[in-house]
Amino acid sequence: MSVSKQKSARPLNFNGTVAEALAKGLVRHGVNLVFGQSLPSALHLAAKSHGIRQAWYRTENAGGAMADAFARLSNRVGVVTAQNGPAATLLVPPLAEALKASVPVVALVQEVALTQTDKNAFQEFDHMALFGACTKWVRRLDQAGRVDDYLDMAFRAAVSGRPGPVALLLPADLLLAPYQPGATPRSQSLGSFPFERTMPDRAHLDEAADLLASAERPLIIAGGGVHLSGASQELAALQEAASLPVATTVMGKGSVDETHPLSLGVVGYFMGTGGSGKFQRELVEQADLVLLVGNRTNQNGTDSWSLYPSEARYIHIDADPMEIGRNYEALPLLGDAKLILSELTALMQGRDLAGRLAARPALEKKIAQGKARHQREAKGLLRSGRKPVRPERIMYELNRRLTPETVVVADASYSSIWVANYLTSLAPGMRFITPRGLAGLGWGLPMAMGAKLARPQSPVVCLAGDGGFGHSWSELEAAARMGLDLTIMVLNNRILGYQKHAENVKFGDHTDAVYMSDVDHAAVAEACGCRGIRVREPEKLPEALDLAMSEPGPVLVDILSDPTAYPPITSFEGKLAM
Repeated sequence: MSVSKQKSARPLNFNGTVAEALAKGLVRHGVNLVFGQSLPSALHLAAKSHGIRQAWYRTENAGGAMADAFARLSNRVGVVTAQNGPAATLLVPPLAEALKASVPVVALVQEVALTQTDKNAFQEFDHMALFGACTKWVRRLDQAGRVDDYLDMAFRAAVSGRPGPVALLLPADLLLAPYQPGATPRSQSLGSFPFERTMPDRAHLDEAADLLASAERPLIIAGGGVHLSGASQELAALQEAASLPVATTVMGKGSVDETHPLSLGVVGYFMGTGGSGKFQRELVEQADLVLLVGNRTNQNGTDSWSLYPSEARYIHIDADPMEIGRNYEALPLLGDAKLILSELTALMQGRDLAGRLAARPALEKKIAQGKARHQREAKGLLRSGRKPVRPERIMYELNRRLTPETVVVADASYSSIWVANYLTSLAPGMRFITPRGLAGLGWGLPMAMGAKLARPQSPVVCLAGDGGFGHSWSELEAAARMGLDLTIMVLNNRILGYQKHAENVKFGDHTDAVYMSDVDHAAVAEACGCRGIRVREPEKLPEALDLAMSEPGPVLVDILSDPTAYPPITSFEGKLAM
C-alpha cells in the first residue's frame, strides 16, 4: 500500500464535535464544495461525512483565487480553508482581490489551540491583524456554544450589502471539543448572493427615468456589479426598450451582447491604435448623461479619469454608498442593480421616448461605423502570419470558437486586455473572468479551475502570459488530479511584457528582470499529467485549439508569441514601435 493510501485502524469519530457542527452549518448554507489542502483536518474530515467535497490546491494563494472565481460564476459563497501561520498569509492576496472586486469568500483558517494562545506556539501569528485589511469581517471562534452564531455572522457579512471576503479563525483544540447548541436553533441559509435586494427612494428612480428619457446623448457604462447582481437580462431589456447605448468595463464585459447594434464594447485605458473601442471614444466623451451600473470608476476603467465627460450628469447604481459619487457626483440609486434596472425599464416605458427612437438609427450607424473602422485597422494583426505569433491572431482564432456558454478566464496584465479587446460577448450574461480588483499575476489558472468547478458543463478557456503563468503552474497537477476539462493558452513571449513596455515608456529603459528563459510549458504540463501542445506557427493554431477544446482533462497550448506586441494602451500611443 502506498503511503498516500494508508489509514489508521480507528478513524477519529467527529460526531457531536464543533468540527461536525461547522460541517452541518456549511451544509445549511448550501455549501457542497470547499477549497482546501488538509488543515483544518478535523473540519475537512467531518465535512466529508456530510457530503461536502474537497477541491484541492497546491498553494493557498491559488486556493483563494479558485474560491473567488467559483463564487463569481455560481452566485454562491466560495469557501477556502488554510492552516495558521505561513499558509494563512498566502490567503491575503486573493482575499484582497475579492475585497476590491466585491466577491463573497469565507476563509476558514485553523488557529493555534486556545490553551497555547500567546505562548509562541508553532506557526502562531496575529491573524486578526493579518486579515483586518483584506476582509470585511474577521473573528475567532472561541466558544463551543457560539458555532452557529459565528458561522452565520461570517456568511451574512460576506453576502450582505457590498459582498466581500471574511475570515473565521478556528482554534485546533476547539474543533474537537463537544458542540454546545445555542439558545436558539438556526435554519436560515445564507450561502447565496445577492442575499438582500434593496431599492432606492422612489423619487430618485423617477428623476433618473426623466433624465434618461430627456437626455440627448445618454450612455450606460456597466461594471462588474451587473454580473454580481445577475442583472444582465435587465440591462439588455433597458438597452432595447429605451434605445440606450451601452459600454462596459473589463469586469463588466459580458453583461451585454456586444453584437447588439447599441453595444460599444469595453471602454477604458486601452482605446489606442488597434483597440476595439478606439472609434467609440467620441460617444463616451460627448455623452451628456452617463448611467453607471456597478462601476467603481477606477483608474483603468476611466483611462486615469480622462475618458468620462466632465460636463455630463451622472446617475450611479451601486450597492455600496461609498462608491456612488466617489469620482463623479451623481444622482444616487443605492441598491440592487437587477431590481433597479427592471424598475427603470418599466418607468421609461411610461415616458415619452420619441426622441430616443428618432435618434436610434443614426446612433446605431455611428456605432457600426466605429466597429467597421476597428476591423479594418486591426485586420492585418488579426490575420497576421508572422512568427513569433501575434497575440491578436491568437485572439482571432479563439474568438471564432467561442459560444455564449464558453467561460473565458484571463490572468492579469496583458492577458486581460487582449481578452477585453479582441473577444466578443455573444449574449447578455456571457462570462469573462478577470482579476481586476487588484490585478495580481498568477490567478488565471486557479480562477479557471474554480470556474470549471462552478460550471462543469461549460467550456472553460484560460489565457495567461508566461510571466503570470509561472506564478501558478504547480496547479496544473491539481487540475489533472481533479480531472478538470480546461483549455489553457499560454502566450509565451519570454518577457514580462507590461513591465518592460511601461518602463520603456516612462524611463526610456527597462530593468534586467523583464527577460525570462524559453520555458517549454507544454513539457511542464506533460510532467504534471496534462496534455501539452507547443505552437510556433500561426497556421498551426486552429488545429491546436480544436484539439485542446475537444480533449478531456486539462490541455495546455504553449504559443510562442511576439515579444514586441503590446495591447492598445492609450498611454503607450506614439511611444513604442509596433
